[in-house]
Amino acid sequence: MSLAWNVLVGNGISFIAGIFLIISYCVNDVKKAYKYQFLNAFILAISSIFFFSWTGVVTMLIAASRNLFVYYDRLTKNWTIFFLLITVVLGIHVNNLGFVGLLPVFAIMEITLCNYYLKDIKSLKIGFIVNSAIYILYFLAIFDISSVAMESITALIGLVSLIQLVRNK
Repeated sequence: MSLAWNVLVGNGISFIAGIFLIISYCVNDVKKAYKYQFLNAFILAISSIFFFSWTGVVTMLIAASRNLFVYYDRLTKNWTIFFLLITVVLGIHVNNLGFVGLLPVFAIMEITLCNYYLKDIKSLKIGFIVNSAIYILYFLAIFDISSVAMESITALIGLVSLIQLVRNK
């Protein structure tokens, strides 16, 4: 396949993943948010193949696995440490994009810590927004324009949802 075809297919797959990300920001139930976060990460792992981002593939599969642990209330301190370590070790090992390839590693570490330490939806939404900002930079660098658009929209939706949540409490 040509690079242009890979970018086109990767963007199409990323668009589908982005829909699940947006849904995860709109729900006010932690468990449902993680179900959609799992779907987003798993589908982004597939799209990362088309962008030749092996760090993206690995970190998204780790994120999908971690999100299942959170969904099933199994993310203990030991599992958190495991996910952090495996993210760093494998993320650095497969990194073929220099500093850009480290952005998903940073993002997965940030959200993994949020997953373990933050339990209320308000704090998690802030964690999701910070995570989106990191991914916007990464997706720009690998030409995943679809994900840039979806992450930007998602971050804005998350911000609006957060403001509404704060106002309603």
